[in-house]
Amino acid sequence: MRTGLHGASIRGRIRADAGPLLLSALVVLLVSLLAGAVPGLMEKTADEAVRDAVQRAGNSAKITVSARWEPDDTLNGRARLPRLADDVNDLRLRALDELGSELQAMMRPPVAAVISPTLKVTDGSVLRTFRMAYLAAGDGPQVTWTAGTAPAAPADDTAEVGWYAPPWRVQVGVSETAADLFGVRAGALLKVADERGNTKNVQVSGIFRPVDPADPVWAEAPWLLNPAADADGAGTTRFGGLLTAGSLPDARLAFGPDELERTVVFSPDTTVLTWSAARTVNATVVSLQARSASSNAVDTTTTWRTGLDSVLDEVTAQVETAEVHASVLLAAILAGAVLVLLLAADLLVRRRSPALILARQRGAALTALGAELLAESALVALAAAGAGCAAALLVTGGVAWLWVAPVLVTAVAAVPAYGILHAASATRDRKTPANRSARRWARHTGALRRAAAEIAVLVAAAAAIVALHQRGLGSGLPVLAPTLAVIAGAVLLVRLLPPVTHLALRWSLRSRRPLAVFGTAQASATSGRALPVAALVTSTALASFALVTAATVDHGLAGGAQETVGADVRADLTDDAAATTDETARRIAAAPGVTGVVTGHVTDSAQIVADGRLVPARLVIVDSRALTGTALTGAQALVRSAGDALHEGSIVDILQPGKPAVRLTASGAAPAVGGATEVVIVDVTAGLPAPPNTIWVTGPGATQATDGLTVVSRTEVARSRRAAPLVAGLLRLTWAAAAFLLLTGLLGFALTAAAGAPGRWLTVSRLRTLGLTPRQGRLIAAGELLPVATVAAVGGPLLGALVAAMTTGPLGLRVLTGQVTDPATVLPWAVLAAVVALFLSAVPLLVRVEAALRRRLRLAEVLRVGGPT
Repeated sequence: MRTGLHGASIRGRIRADAGPLLLSALVVLLVSLLAGAVPGLMEKTADEAVRDAVQRAGNSAKITVSARWEPDDTLNGRARLPRLADDVNDLRLRALDELGSELQAMMRPPVAAVISPTLKVTDGSVLRTFRMAYLAAGDGPQVTWTAGTAPAAPADDTAEVGWYAPPWRVQVGVSETAADLFGVRAGALLKVADERGNTKNVQVSGIFRPVDPADPVWAEAPWLLNPAADADGAGTTRFGGLLTAGSLPDARLAFGPDELERTVVFSPDTTVLTWSAARTVNATVVSLQARSASSNAVDTTTTWRTGLDSVLDEVTAQVETAEVHASVLLAAILAGAVLVLLLAADLLVRRRSPALILARQRGAALTALGAELLAESALVALAAAGAGCAAALLVTGGVAWLWVAPVLVTAVAAVPAYGILHAASATRDRKTPANRSARRWARHTGALRRAAAEIAVLVAAAAAIVALHQRGLGSGLPVLAPTLAVIAGAVLLVRLLPPVTHLALRWSLRSRRPLAVFGTAQASATSGRALPVAALVTSTALASFALVTAATVDHGLAGGAQETVGADVRADLTDDAAATTDETARRIAAAPGVTGVVTGHVTDSAQIVADGRLVPARLVIVDSRALTGTALTGAQALVRSAGDALHEGSIVDILQPGKPAVRLTASGAAPAVGGATEVVIVDVTAGLPAPPNTIWVTGPGATQATDGLTVVSRTEVARSRRAAPLVAGLLRLTWAAAAFLLLTGLLGFALTAAAGAPGRWLTVSRLRTLGLTPRQGRLIAAGELLPVATVAAVGGPLLGALVAAMTTGPLGLRVLTGQVTDPATVLPWAVLAAVVALFLSAVPLLVRVEAALRRRLRLAEVLRVGGPT
């Protein structure tokens, strides 16, 4: 008995079966590349997502540290404190120390700033405003004085100003660009006043030119260099005056004691901010805000304010959702790859069946045959996996070995396992029992074993779906829920196919069409093979699941943009520009292409008490007839809540500083406003005085009509979110998974056809000796393949769409689409129809290829008694 490896046999089998082996190697190569590279690519994408989110957040992602000034009041008035610039620098150094070295590494150098309230220019010209600012960051900002001199301190730099003294003079510098547009020269006095009409004594001491206009310091007050249009309302232009260390004390005396605030601004450095660092940054920022002084404190301790923690919380949720969703797609890819490798192994063993049986009959041990097959499979699989992993390593710098392992193990072990079982069963000396009851018992035992395996799959799928709905999408079993659900559905279709083909055979036997009889007979005879049907249905269903998910995300992005904006265009006005909202709205409504304009007042984190519980919510005061089509009374409100804090019928108290609360009754559900989870909408008649600060515009001309305003466009929001790193990367992975699974499905169909081709064409050839034409022979062959193709083409997409509908909510796609609620499942009918057509059209193509390959089958082989060759 031969027990060792036989090299000649191994080499001969590899040469003889080069096609199926290369096919298996290609599948292993592609899966190794995808599964090995995707986790690394997701980590890089997460880094890009963090940077992108911080950049999009703009000023909201900055960390602002503020502190009150030391008191400057005296018995008779206020004293000029000449060292205020040193106090600003001290705050900058103190903020750096409190920030900590770890967080400092993630931030750009801080910028200290003192910015005055907005002043109105009262020279009778067009609407113009004026603000003064002192900026400091190390040695910056550097300027060159082209006319006049830098603002300087007065001769008596410790003067005392009486309470009722005339306005104190402040010297400022103006940029060359602002001076040209403003029409001022060095030495000019500006006619400006605050919002209460109090005039200010401001003199332009000189005209400056920035040494480096791109210096980040200027980003805190860009209007110092270039006047800002519409910054303080439609049609206004904001000009800026630069304060120096010498004139900063004068600026404080020109305003009320608490009207000027010293601040230090830290901007995140997106070049060093990564996904792993973001979690540390977030924890530190939350801790700093928790320890900072309250805004009502009367001392000089620091107060930390930032929206960076909210930005990082949002991007963290998106990254976690995208990572787990990528795991769902990778599990689907692995399932399709494993099944097609099993089909390839089955084909190889069928082709080698005579050689394996002969070797066994000549004394080869099962261990020797298994070792030879294992050496051959390991050589091909390891080479393919090594190439795929090497490519993944070059792309991402790492390889996710755990995702590669299942496919590698299948590629190595499937052929040896099938070969040993086939050789053992063909050469065993166990006789078929003559007792009918013993044969029946053997059949029932086999059926029970198969039923137990199928029930185990169904139970696992049900448990995964339940876990997904109860715990949400997380690691472990929920990640496998879509794949297991598809496999369970494929098992059910495998069970249904034989009865259906048997019914079709019975129907064809009653017909007068002999071709239908032969075709259905062939189909009925081969319908009991479970692996081909399961592989094809699983691949097409998982591909359809990926296509439905991609369509749902794409449609959800449009819906999320609509919820965020609320119209085609939304204009957000500053508090200074709120007084001109109605006039601006009338101008927009008169523009061509505008079909609707709604104004309202939006307050974030308004203090709302619902049924005795404090619920911070977004408060919207609007003409309810224009928003909902149904007018609210002054005592009613529309509410929306992620939980049960705000619900229909609840009593809502809207708190007002220094005024009695306004009590309303929630009478209905509010639409989503700006993506907020807690929303309260009240009518303008509810008794909440607030000037409109938001304009919603609809119509094809909305963008042109709002030109010059700070607007948010629905189209731009959808485009921006679709181009975001996480969403774009996940959509690419989804389409790649769908393409790979369709490819594995077609390969599986080709392997299924190749496995049954010898017997199928032997039967067709024998029938041709009785007078069948070549065309009729092809029709009979197509009849055998058509049921499997139909089940895959029709059952697969339907099953994939069903699984997508069951799992869309728990998948958490709303985190990526920006919607308040889960997106509705969208079925891409055109794409699914293309999948159906692809598999059905593969039947005649495969039949023609098989007919061309076997057109020279010898008559002796056709008429030989025995099994197919």
